Amino acid sequence: MSHPYTCPNCRTNKTRFNLIDQVAHAVKLDPNSGEVVQEYSSGQLEPFHIPYRGPERKVQCATCGLIEDELVFIKQAEYLQAKQRNG
Repeated sequence: MSHPYTCPNCRTNKTRFNLIDQVAHAVKLDPNSGEVVQEYSSGQLEPFHIPYRGPERKVQCATCGLIEDELVFIKQAEYLQAKQRNG
């Protein structure tokens, strides 16, 4: 479902954005070299390895460069629409 966006920082941009789809890869690293020792699928995580619970999408304003969760841009657009309706 589509939603209008408005940048909460510059508040003028309502049309130009970069959509950033986030894809988490669960891995175990070697503490000394930083090399990937093991990659996990979502069903095989070890104890103490919390699965990613962050947003699926981030949005960048292509005018000022602000990067935030998609919901922040949606809520800013909703706020401005309600403000315009109420005077």
